[in-house]
Amino acid sequence: MLYAPKEKGQGLVEYALILVLVAVVVIVILALLGPAIGNVFSNIIHNI
Repeated sequence: MLYAPKEKGQGLVEYALILVLVAVVVIVILALLGPAIGNVFSNIIHNI
């Protein structure tokens, strides 16, 4: 019973670390693909 709050806190820390990891992956993907996506939209607007 004494370790229940520690385990609960540990679970929250693990969820936070997973969310941070997902956020970093999304930021890296957007940083790499951002210019390409921008070019696609520019071509679409230019062709209209």
